[in-house]
Amino acid sequence: MISNSSTPDEQIDALLAGRIAAGDFPSAVYLVAERGRVRFSGALGDAVREPARHVASVETIYDLASLTKPLVTGLLSARRFERGELELERAVSAYLPEFARGALAGVTVRHLLTHTSGLPAWRPLRISTGNRRERVLETIAAAGLEYETGTRVVYSDLGFIALGLLLERICGAGLDELAAREIFRPLKLERTFFNPERAFLTELAACELAGNAYERGMCEAGGYVETGGHAETGGAGGAWREELIWGEVHDGNAYFLGGAAGHAGLFSNARETLRLAEQFIAARTELLTPETCTLFRTDLTPNLNEARSFAWQLAATTDSTAGGALPPDSFGHLGFTGTSCWVDAARERVFILLTNRTHTRTLPFVNINGVRRKFHTLAVAALERDGDEAT
Repeated sequence: MISNSSTPDEQIDALLAGRIAAGDFPSAVYLVAERGRVRFSGALGDAVREPARHVASVETIYDLASLTKPLVTGLLSARRFERGELELERAVSAYLPEFARGALAGVTVRHLLTHTSGLPAWRPLRISTGNRRERVLETIAAAGLEYETGTRVVYSDLGFIALGLLLERICGAGLDELAAREIFRPLKLERTFFNPERAFLTELAACELAGNAYERGMCEAGGYVETGGHAETGGAGGAWREELIWGEVHDGNAYFLGGAAGHAGLFSNARETLRLAEQFIAARTELLTPETCTLFRTDLTPNLNEARSFAWQLAATTDSTAGGALPPDSFGHLGFTGTSCWVDAARERVFILLTNRTHTRTLPFVNINGVRRKFHTLAVAALERDGDEAT
């Protein structure tokens, strides 16, 4: 079990307060844990500024965005791997016949998990499918490959969307149902879910003020054209969202797919994100075997442009947001909304930083990777300093 007694760290507080004042993000919640004990945690700023102010707390729930990839899709995939239901070197087409075409036939499960499939990084699926969810897999397959499979790492939302659909296909249940049954309920998580209920609204951090303005700009820049007019081609709620995104997933593709997808859609707070992260640590997991947990520290993309493990990026990657304070076999992931989670499994340390950088911010959003690296440096220093004082 996790001990929840902790105190803020003055230097981390000062770093985050400074970036809030500079306008990088309106709120930040952080948590630093070691061997099941929350050593440092704190909350600063406003989880919501418009339409009304809500101060952030350590219990504030954030849209974790792409942290969904390892914490749900990666974890569910690891459980299928343990049971022999999913083979890393098996062709995706063995599970999804839609992939049995041309060069796609050579794409394996490992390629999806490590972003080495060759699939494009992103497509606006609502537009690309003609607003037909049942066409998502065939649309991803029709996109083809942008580079030779296995030759480099190119981060791909489409790859993890396909992986999520693969899990649904072999398990016969939706991703949200699988996550609740196999992860959330066994871990007794109460503030972790897809598609938050309305009752949680005032406990949620808000996202983009002007709907999907950022993604709409991407579509315009990429030449994607609507068919049938906005009123007919909208996502789960109709046309392009133009109002404040608060209480529903920020990512447009996840929204189109009903709020739960293999690449995005997960909501949680810092303490329950820690519970999820600990499932990837051999000494602390409750859902996996210690042997499986070695995969998360293992470089599955040697000699490529990024060091990738099973659903995670490794700190050995040049310019990773781990910074220089975490060892090379640490693993982590980022979320577009401003979230991050890094794990030093050898020392049983977890570093979580949750922000909502997409709220009350004019485009473009600020790149906060430097803040993440500094956070890890200060957090490791605080752990070491606290340990020295205790001896």
